[in-house]
Amino acid sequence: MRVSRFFAVGVAAAMAVALAACSSSGSSPSETDSGASGEDYPITIEHALGTTTLTEKPERVATVNWANHEVPLALGVVPVGMAAANFGDDDGDGLLPWVKEKLDELGAETPVLFDETDGIDFEAVADTDPDVILAAYSGLTQEDYDTLSEIAPVVAYPEGAWATSWRDVITFNSRGMGMEAEGEQLIASIEQEIDDAIGEYPQLDGKATMFLTHVDPSDLSEVSFYTSHDTRSAFFEDLGLSTPKSVADASAANDEFSGSVSAEQVDVFDDVDIIVTYGDEELIALLEGDPLLSQMPAVKNGAIVALDGSGPLGTAANPTPLAISWVLKDYVALLAAAADKIQ
Repeated sequence: MRVSRFFAVGVAAAMAVALAACSSSGSSPSETDSGASGEDYPITIEHALGTTTLTEKPERVATVNWANHEVPLALGVVPVGMAAANFGDDDGDGLLPWVKEKLDELGAETPVLFDETDGIDFEAVADTDPDVILAAYSGLTQEDYDTLSEIAPVVAYPEGAWATSWRDVITFNSRGMGMEAEGEQLIASIEQEIDDAIGEYPQLDGKATMFLTHVDPSDLSEVSFYTSHDTRSAFFEDLGLSTPKSVADASAANDEFSGSVSAEQVDVFDDVDIIVTYGDEELIALLEGDPLLSQMPAVKNGAIVALDGSGPLGTAANPTPLAISWVLKDYVALLAAAADKIQ
């Protein structure tokens, strides 16, 4: 499948205007400083791991953990250092394709790539001499945050680790760059792209969709799924889909990003119209052949979207500022094809 790539032209043009014309705007409820962007300093940002104050606009931006670098890149700023992609990287260069395309568009060389295979490389981060470290979408521990804060001010996640919505990733990271207004423009641009894409597929409207976690073909005794706390599942709402009551109830019962039920209780998911998961046609055949899982309406109807979990398409199903536009048309088309099979 050739994945659509229409972000580069549309948003680049929009952001060029935004960078030239946008002025200050009001702060979000999570931020305590009344200034917005530009020269309104100090800027104070409250987040789950503390309070960060910036006394002047950062010039050298570093990012750690997954996808945070996509915010400065989308706003035309090349980080001095960022985390190397540790999955979904189809050519082994440490860059996901939408990131590589954006760097090429900006005429920029690849920044320093931090190897986070064994955790954050604090020494490598320090060597880039950053003015701010962005980590609004991350799994930072308090110890990580405290160590990074000795290097530069750190913008951490607003509530929970790995639970930051793509909008808040943009809001908090752009705020940390002193570019809140530009971040708002970016959010509006992506929202418009989403509206345009789903407008072509009215059959998606309200379809109850769940995201199964990686299915173990050797053990189908449990059905594991991402709760609504996970950004992959939360993104369904952006696409005009709905959260099944079964998943919503399980999400309300705990704060975890995933949950599971015994396959013997699979009838709890009778309210699921569409299933998205990682796998291929072989996995779909396995689900359809299982005496218990085959009873799920979505499986009976073949309303399943199977994504390559190790490739760019599956990776992009976790919505991030640049990945959304890169994958949007193809992802929505796959969901619509599944919706067409609902009986």
